[in-house]
Amino acid sequence: MGLALLALGLVLVAEGLLYALAPSLVEDLLAALSAMTLEQRRLAGLLAVALGLCLIVAARALGSV
Repeated sequence: MGLALLALGLVLVAEGLLYALAPSLVEDLLAALSAMTLEQRRLAGLLAVALGLCLIVAARALGSV
């Protein structure tokens, strides 16, 4: 449970920094997302999940988790 809280906290810190340091970039990203089709957004989400899983496996292989 502690590891899940750590992961959630890290995600919130990263997203918070993005909104705090580059709010115009967030607006540009939202505009780009609205221009994408539903299938393109679904594929982008699946790619993000796959990348996240790869990072988790790499972290475990390096012994950090």
